[in-house]
Amino acid sequence: MSGMSTPTSSSLSSTIADLRKSYERAELSEDASQRQPLRQFEQWLNEAMAAQVPEPNAMTLATVGGDMRPSTRIVLIKGYDERGIVWFTNYDSRKGRQIAGNPFASLQFHWVELERVVRIEGRVEKVDEAESDAYYSSRPLDSRIGAWASPQSQVISGRSVLVANAAKYSAKFMLNPPRPPHWGGFRLVPDRWEFWQGRKSRLHDRLCYRLDGEEWLRERLAP
Repeated sequence: MSGMSTPTSSSLSSTIADLRKSYERAELSEDASQRQPLRQFEQWLNEAMAAQVPEPNAMTLATVGGDMRPSTRIVLIKGYDERGIVWFTNYDSRKGRQIAGNPFASLQFHWVELERVVRIEGRVEKVDEAESDAYYSSRPLDSRIGAWASPQSQVISGRSVLVANAAKYSAKFMLNPPRPPHWGGFRLVPDRWEFWQGRKSRLHDRLCYRLDGEEWLRERLAP
């Protein structure tokens, strides 16, 4: 349309650089926080769900491959307790292969509307088969078939491959597909947690919990 100019890359970069947000919703003090990081996480997760933030169960999983290149993706938390944080995936996927080669990873929750971030680091292990079986059987039928149909992270020629695979396994297993041997749960066993609460003037609150022997040591980090 005549009379309208197209933004240049330099003007777009300037616009991005000028973005600002003042974080003023809440605070995170030592007195008001939980002594145990799992209890603090549980409190914040429940508050995120109560606030109906979009996908409060979504977390970024960071792994490092044998080539020392980090890789991130979004996965969904499916459980947590004193043993750690659980999610489910294809063990033959890129993340599964990277975890097999380097069993240390990091998780991050970002609840934008609450101006909060939780970071969790630790060692990753597979959950036992009974736990994977129980969760797999609770999934919708289409999702159970999908675990068979998708050769996750592999190159495929097109979406038709997935559609054909889904039809093949639907016909093979009908209403009772078993859990694929390449699909199951991982558990990150934390040895470090960090809770970040946005604050005014970029003087954010950061409380770090790190495992010191059998006890959790809580420390404040500079923002």
